[in-house]
Amino acid sequence: MQLQFNPMQVGYFVERLNRFVALVKLNDQKVEAHVATSGRLGELLVPGAEVLLEPSSSAKRRTRYSLRLVKYRNTWVCIDAQVPNILVRKALKQNALKPFVYCRFERSEPKYEHGRFDFLLREKEKPVLLEVKSVTLVEAKTALFPDAPTERGARHLKHLAALRQEGYRCAVLFVVQRDDAIYFAPNQKRDPAFARALRHAVAGGVEVYAYACQVMPEEIALTGRLPVLV
Repeated sequence: MQLQFNPMQVGYFVERLNRFVALVKLNDQKVEAHVATSGRLGELLVPGAEVLLEPSSSAKRRTRYSLRLVKYRNTWVCIDAQVPNILVRKALKQNALKPFVYCRFERSEPKYEHGRFDFLLREKEKPVLLEVKSVTLVEAKTALFPDAPTERGARHLKHLAALRQEGYRCAVLFVVQRDDAIYFAPNQKRDPAFARALRHAVAGGVEVYAYACQVMPEEIALTGRLPVLV
């Protein structure tokens, strides 16, 4: 399953002005680019890092560009947190994800009780709730999530665990937006609360999957599943 990128331009990261705006050197000028993630990306967005920018087609946008890819040690990393949902949605609709091959796609962002999840599926008319997370951090060949503490992420897991106890089939899928990982694990060092919540969810029957991606300047594609170390 793949997603084609629009034509992009090469730039070099200067600094992050705030959570969602970066300053990038492009053709000897400094331009502002939208960063579509709330992650810290501290090991990726360093001064001088090669990045790829997608020009915006909207005249109403504050920033003229979107920062999509960062090169890290000769590996392209997609930092757009919206991309995993697009890839997974396409894969679900085409029954291309083996764990959900018998599920029928129903809708995105269903609201359940006190929260919202990414996807609602149906398996023999029973609801299946699926949450998708974007992963950009890899250390020692292990993809790690999150790269900074996330109360929201832990809350999602606790909610899934509670719904699993009510009889729902529940799952979380981590999409690693790079190709240099061979395992996935929760980031115990940076967010022990999330790691505990994930272990608790797994013990309660919540399914956990991780998929790697092949990332190129032209496209990103889901590839194989990674072993999950909980």
